[in-house]
Amino acid sequence: MRPVSVWQWSLWGLLLCLLCRSCLGSPTPSTAPEKTAGSQGLRFRLAGFPRKPSEGRVEIQRAGEWGTICDDDFTLQAAHVLCRELGFTEATGWTHSAKYGPGTGRIWLDNLSCSGTERSVTECASRGWGNSDCTHDEDAGVICKDERLPGFSDSNVIEARVRLKGGAHPGEGRVEVLKAGTWGTVCDRKWDLQAASVVCRELGFGSAREALSGARMGQGMGAIHLSEVRCSGQELSLWKCPHKNITAEDCSHSQDAGVRCNLPYTGVETKIRLSGGRSRHEGRVEVQIGGPGSFRWGLICGDDWGTLEAMVACRQLGLGYANHGLQETWYWDSGNITEVVMSGVHCTGTELSLDQCAHHGTHVTCKRTGSRFTAGVICSETASDLLLHSALVQETAYIEDRPLHMLYCAAEENCLASSARSANWPYGHRRLLRFSSQIHNLGRADFRPKAGRHSWVWHECHGHYHSMDIFTHYDILTPNGTKVAEGHKASFCLEDTECQEDVSKRYECANFGEQGITVGCWDLYRHDIDCQWIDITDVKPGNYILQVVINPNFEVAESDFTNNAMKCNCKYDGHRIWVHNCHTGDAFSEEANRRFERYPGQTSNQII
Repeated sequence: MRPVSVWQWSLWGLLLCLLCRSCLGSPTPSTAPEKTAGSQGLRFRLAGFPRKPSEGRVEIQRAGEWGTICDDDFTLQAAHVLCRELGFTEATGWTHSAKYGPGTGRIWLDNLSCSGTERSVTECASRGWGNSDCTHDEDAGVICKDERLPGFSDSNVIEARVRLKGGAHPGEGRVEVLKAGTWGTVCDRKWDLQAASVVCRELGFGSAREALSGARMGQGMGAIHLSEVRCSGQELSLWKCPHKNITAEDCSHSQDAGVRCNLPYTGVETKIRLSGGRSRHEGRVEVQIGGPGSFRWGLICGDDWGTLEAMVACRQLGLGYANHGLQETWYWDSGNITEVVMSGVHCTGTELSLDQCAHHGTHVTCKRTGSRFTAGVICSETASDLLLHSALVQETAYIEDRPLHMLYCAAEENCLASSARSANWPYGHRRLLRFSSQIHNLGRADFRPKAGRHSWVWHECHGHYHSMDIFTHYDILTPNGTKVAEGHKASFCLEDTECQEDVSKRYECANFGEQGITVGCWDLYRHDIDCQWIDITDVKPGNYILQVVINPNFEVAESDFTNNAMKCNCKYDGHRIWVHNCHTGDAFSEEANRRFERYPGQTSNQII
């Protein structure tokens, strides 16, 4: 299984990092990074896309005006200085040619030359402030090490602490803002194009193309941080706009605000196309390779092609999400294109184009040869989005010592630890950590099993069908991530247990009915049913992390996989267990997540 990354679906790709032989070191500044007189009056920020919080186009505010840095003569030493100005310990790389998109306004610095030990960029040599012969197509960017300087005061740094979720295309989505280390949504009351433009610029895009209301990018879950936001359109951050702090009665997630931003043209959609499908949203994937004068189209090997790769292909095509990633496309006519030109494609799912994914390069290797075994996709403008109700896990967790004679069916479905095979059946017991899981569909399409009813598997012992062999993973991890116990849950019954007031149930398991979770509904697996547990018989007392991952093998496409993982702190003393601080993987800020991973546990019986 490919690991679920908390940041994967909010980060858009990893860009070119250039390192020269003389730049591989990480020079230490001559003194601590104290702000000098030369830095006074300057402010710094990272902008553009696709990027992580610690990378982007460097922008400097001088005399109240934001501008960029030209990439002429730019080196890793200059990147080190700028990363320290931004509050990071060092740079790991830099980018050229506006890889994070072109900026606007002034180009403040050109021919920047630093030794790497300067305390401020003002100590580096350059052509002088505002003296440049560059265009914004030459804007420089930096990739900083994701480690903060101790005691750094970031009063001179403007950080974007805003994100977009649930959008089918780059630059669109539900607006979420960070408050006290926790992400929350924005109510659409008085939401307009001026406020949307502030969000778009804060994320490094252009102005807003559209301000969306009524949760058109799907509903969030958890806090709603802002309401009645009124911006002039010139603010640096949405938090700088006059707004109303939300109360529980003011707004609901059916009123979550969203945006569509204007994006710089990248041209990635011209290097990919579909052929043979019944509509423009499906077909065999063809990619363009070669240089000027020698361009040609070819196919992609279907080996290991899956949902994540298909998601990137559909995004590059501008067709939204992937419903299916297909490894065989013999039923689609390939026309005159028969050459396989790409193989070994492995994507995280966040890339903007397939050439940003790992692949075999020019050395094409395919286990199954022939055009019938090439990659295909079926794309859709909408997708489901599953989210686990983390508070319910925390409220319902408890330990049960269950007799072995009551666990024969669970053993048949591999719901017990491997040591259970050598137990003295039917005598003795297994210690189980039980909890309920309530899984909501907050997306814009129903969640349906990948396989149709004709291929569901009947399990005689429990007397039900499995529509997905692995629907959920349950793990107990040490604080450093080592797995000490695991469980899994097959989707023996995906149905609408309950729904929001204005939504009707569509799926019910009785009488071999259709399985799925409707948008606005949730499926409840109670703590007292078989396999709704982790076998912790062999776990020693200590501090641990409980992790639950929905749809762990990415069998079904979703608009956002970063919220599929939920984590809790837990303390086990050999007799009792305390579960607390449960949250979905993308609910906290990066710094709050780091604090969570460093959880010290408890002393005596007090949680700390």
